[in-house]
Amino acid sequence: MAYVNGFLVAVPTAKKQDYLEMATLASQVFKDHGAIQVVESWGDEVPDGKLTSMPMAVKAEDGEVVVFSWVMWPDKQTQASGMQKSMEDPRMKFDPAASPFDMKRMIYGGFEVILDV
Repeated sequence: MAYVNGFLVAVPTAKKQDYLEMATLASQVFKDHGAIQVVESWGDEVPDGKLTSMPMAVKAEDGEVVVFSWVMWPDKQTQASGMQKSMEDPRMKFDPAASPFDMKRMIYGGFEVILDV
């Protein structure tokens, strides 16, 4: 069964194009190393919560939008190998200070797909 890496970040609205350029490059790297799908979703209806919410999870600030993205892999073994190769790929080397979002507030995880309809 497939395996998914999920990511949640807060991106300043003014840096949407910068983020999209970075994400486009990263998606090609992931696909070159075995990913079968990469999706980037720009928040449109992401409400603040009282106890929990996506904006609270990434400590979104005024002028930031929550971005939800995922990378789908055919299986966990391909993900482990592909993610390692992706992180070692020279195309993924960039100055963290130049990132279009605060990487310290990124939330990510790996998930085994249990339903795909």
